[in-house]
Amino acid sequence: MFTGIVHGLGEIAAVRKSGEECRLVLRPRFALKDIRDGESVAVNGVCLTVEEHDEDTFTVYASRETVTHTVIGEFSPGRQVNLERALAVGDRLGGHIVSGHVDCLALVQKLRPEGLSLLCQLGFPKQFGPEVIPKGSVALDGVSLTVNNCGEDFLTVNVIPDTRKRTTVSFWRVGNRVHMETDILGKYVRRQLGRRDSPENVLNREFLLENGFL
Repeated sequence: MFTGIVHGLGEIAAVRKSGEECRLVLRPRFALKDIRDGESVAVNGVCLTVEEHDEDTFTVYASRETVTHTVIGEFSPGRQVNLERALAVGDRLGGHIVSGHVDCLALVQKLRPEGLSLLCQLGFPKQFGPEVIPKGSVALDGVSLTVNNCGEDFLTVNVIPDTRKRTTVSFWRVGNRVHMETDILGKYVRRQLGRRDSPENVLNREFLLENGFL
């Protein structure tokens, strides 16, 4: 579990491809203390497991499923990525709850200055529209951001200077594809509303017993 508050940037030091799978060797550009093999790290919002590490780098594995649903297969040495370690119990939840499971790829459509901030518009597959609401949360390449405005297949976010400085948003260009994860709370609400409208889920004694209310 993550929060979308990026700890720092990392550099892809090497890419080791094997068919439709790959391993990434990452070099953090910040002090990454006490990293352990087996722990989870979000790489541009994708939850990956540390297989091994040394003083300067660590290695993660991306399965065919992960490569298929992300742009990790396009990564090459020298690329900068956002890194976030998993949330520890007792840490401040500065962003929002992020699982590190990418829902879709969003396309950067517009970028323009808005005061000192950067206003970004991104398009995404419209089936995810019901999970995106104005002033709700979204993770883009692992960065927790607040939705300014949205439609069934687009959203806008306002990126403040500090976020641009600390993340890969400063590298975004129109036409780039980024990892998008919608708010996990919205997903559960959407699913439950769908179940409620289903004919087999009529509110009766049997339903209440099945779900532990009686």
